[in-house]
Amino acid sequence: MRINGNAIRPGNLIEHKGRLMRAVKVQAVKPGKGGAFAQVELKDVRDGTKMNERFRADEQVERVRLDQKQMQFLYAEGDMLTFMDTESFEQITVNADLVGEPLPFLAEGMSCEVEFYEEEPISVSLPEQVTLEISEADPVVKGQTASSSYKPAVLENGVKIMVPPHIEAGTRVVVTTADGAYVERAKD
Repeated sequence: MRINGNAIRPGNLIEHKGRLMRAVKVQAVKPGKGGAFAQVELKDVRDGTKMNERFRADEQVERVRLDQKQMQFLYAEGDMLTFMDTESFEQITVNADLVGEPLPFLAEGMSCEVEFYEEEPISVSLPEQVTLEISEADPVVKGQTASSSYKPAVLENGVKIMVPPHIEAGTRVVVTTADGAYVERAKD
């Protein structure tokens, strides 16, 4: 699907200079002289290299559509992760780099969304939130107000997060996979 250069949005996948690129940041620029353009920061989905490009409104770029499949994470072997298609039971093995920063939150049996471009897996998305148990938490300091103070804690997967003072070791909490932020105490 072809789109105008000024229609590129963050997250869009485009084919540019023979490479598959994801738009990371997009800024509309209207200089005093000349026509307006979009300043776009692009990241190659295969090797992670970044580049900045200018696209004028009259330029056409090829927007890429991806196929998405829900797949179940089976196991990790070194840097390689194995997923299974829940419908066909077909298995694929991908590099852990496709998951990115949320990798510590990946757990066996978790349902993930795998994006494919021409049958090649290019990214793995975890659920937005996961429920984990706190393995270590600092004790509450008397006199701290619950509204503004947070204390450090360690999740069962080893990730360090900040939690409210009333959360203790053994408590199950909901955290976001994107940045590991505390959301709420899990409802059991």
